Amino acid sequence: MNETVLRNEIIEILKKYAIDKKIFDNLPENPHITNDLKINSARLVDIVIDMEEKFNIEIENESLKKLVYLNDIVHLIETKIKMV
Repeated sequence: MNETVLRNEIIEILKKYAIDKKIFDNLPENPHITNDLKINSARLVDIVIDMEEKFNIEIENESLKKLVYLNDIVHLIETKIKMV
């Protein structure tokens, strides 16, 4: 899967859980999930479940701590998809 396509699909998932959708109109290159997108850690679990279902992967709990920026999520999903 192309990284740009993957990134856009992840952004669509994140949009569902962001309080302020307007941030996506002027999205930074590599936004911080909690600080820039205002997505709290409890919602991160929902996001991970959505990603696991969408990409048919499993994300371990230890990987959750490493998901701080959008690029962290993109790289994790890329790695997981390659392993499938």
